[in-house]
Amino acid sequence: MTNKLIQLLTRAGLDWFILSIIGMIVLASQFPAPGIAKGPFTISWLANLGVSFIFFFYGLKLNRSKLVMGLSNWRLHILVQAATFILFPLLVLIVRPWFNQADTQALWLGTFFLAALPSTVSSSVVMVSIANGNIPGAIFNASISSLMGIFITPAWMALVTGGGHHSIDMQDVLVKLLMQILAPVLLGLLLNPTKLGQLAGRYGKQLKYFDQLVILAIVYTAFSDSFDKHMFSNLDAPELLWLGACVLALFFVVYAITGGIARLLRFNRADRITATFCGSKKSLVHGTVMAKVIFMNSPLTGILLLPVMLYHALQLIVVSAIAQRMARQQPHDEHAGM
Repeated sequence: MTNKLIQLLTRAGLDWFILSIIGMIVLASQFPAPGIAKGPFTISWLANLGVSFIFFFYGLKLNRSKLVMGLSNWRLHILVQAATFILFPLLVLIVRPWFNQADTQALWLGTFFLAALPSTVSSSVVMVSIANGNIPGAIFNASISSLMGIFITPAWMALVTGGGHHSIDMQDVLVKLLMQILAPVLLGLLLNPTKLGQLAGRYGKQLKYFDQLVILAIVYTAFSDSFDKHMFSNLDAPELLWLGACVLALFFVVYAITGGIARLLRFNRADRITATFCGSKKSLVHGTVMAKVIFMNSPLTGILLLPVMLYHALQLIVVSAIAQRMARQQPHDEHAGM
């Protein structure tokens, strides 16, 4: 009975990681004290250290020769990056006038933060593979998106918060990004040709578990601070449902627009799959770790992460269903499913 339940949840996209995130939020609501403790060897300190290791391992797994080989399909790359870093933010900016109330501004800012994030690497490649898409193109675009996001995401956030209540000190953010994210990525990239790079590729599954554990620690500390300062006192179930509906609508709009442009550009089926999957996905890893850097451990971080976590869960469920449907279609059918 237990195995059947696990299989059912997995098919629905609700794996142990998403359920663990929900568990961390519940734990933070009941026992926030460990999450807000300061000093060395606290959960928050370990999470900060874990962020640097996540990006070091990410750089260690990046194969430079494969990235160079993927440069030729420039139309696909431009479409994916434009959807990720331009289309998403512009769509959320359009609806900003409808979020003027004080209790909805933080949710809008969190949704814009989601829109400014890079695409995710692992799930994009997996879903593209299932749907018989362009796998090298997916690897290239997801990897480049992650690197570009280190600079583009904080730049977008500084632009929309400039002078406002949630304004971001870009100088401090850049220093933290350089020390905590960019330097580890570059160090890992330099060490990729060595045996360390081979080990990172061999133990990619174990490193993924490490990433997930760090994310759970960040989620717990962020929500502990938010619950401790009663940031969710004005947020109720209908608002959460409305937020979920909004981020789901955002996904489908981006997916449809990206697919439509890919058709106009006469992409083949494999490239259309890669464009729509990579262009419509967002990275929970980057969202959690960059929130910790960009928002400087603000008590609002828990609320700002809500749209990211909702989008992550919903995109897995929806894209899994789409990918499996495409996998059943004939690869040569140029008009199927897109």
